[in-house]
Amino acid sequence: MIPFRDDNPTRTTPMITVGLIAANIAVYLYQFTLEPIREQVFVYTHAAIPVVLLGQARLEQVLPRQVLLAASHYGVPITPLQPIWLTVLTAMFLHGGLFHIGGNMLYLWIFGNNIEDALGHLRFLVFYFVCGLAAAGLQIALSVGSPIPMIGASGAIAGVLGAYFVKFPHARVQTLVFLFFFVTVVWLPAGLLLLLWFLMQVVDSLGTLGGPVRGGGVAFFAHIGGFLAGYLLVRRFEPRRRIRLLGR
Repeated sequence: MIPFRDDNPTRTTPMITVGLIAANIAVYLYQFTLEPIREQVFVYTHAAIPVVLLGQARLEQVLPRQVLLAASHYGVPITPLQPIWLTVLTAMFLHGGLFHIGGNMLYLWIFGNNIEDALGHLRFLVFYFVCGLAAAGLQIALSVGSPIPMIGASGAIAGVLGAYFVKFPHARVQTLVFLFFFVTVVWLPAGLLLLLWFLMQVVDSLGTLGGPVRGGGVAFFAHIGGFLAGYLLVRRFEPRRRIRLLGR
């Protein structure tokens, strides 16, 4: 399922949502301008790597041998980001390809503007990063010993989806739906669309349990962690309404 747009208007300009999209695109374009070896080193030094974050290994120990050799040959320095926990934040702005960033930014634009409108600009920004941290935390907790770099904004965006599920379940979303060989565009209730999305993450995550530590793939548990964080925290981030009591 690929959402196109929703029918949920906003009252304010989504400055933070637009800023996050612009920042992600800027970082991706910067990655695109780098030579292959410099781009790989840039990703590894700014990605969230569980074994490095947990102090189980140094960055040099998890880098692929061909990357180490090429970096040494071309004089590309490998300087880990310090403090290392900052990689949990920087990883949210890295993407592995055009479809990766395109899909993430599409979801952020469709659902982020309404959550920013509901929470306010600053609260939304904090909420976004808190969900991203929760997403990374669950993925790391279930990937202890993994040397696989974690990159992408999808964990934080999953938090936005969880918040949208709470706040606007009856909003309609125009969605491209694939049913085997049948493809159509329909308007779906946001609650149904997001519930199906979440269940897909849960089902897909089961296939990664007990699997090998090495190997690429989607961080499904980050999606689950982010969605649950957004679902549970959005009410706490809502601005309190002031009630003015009028006397006689």
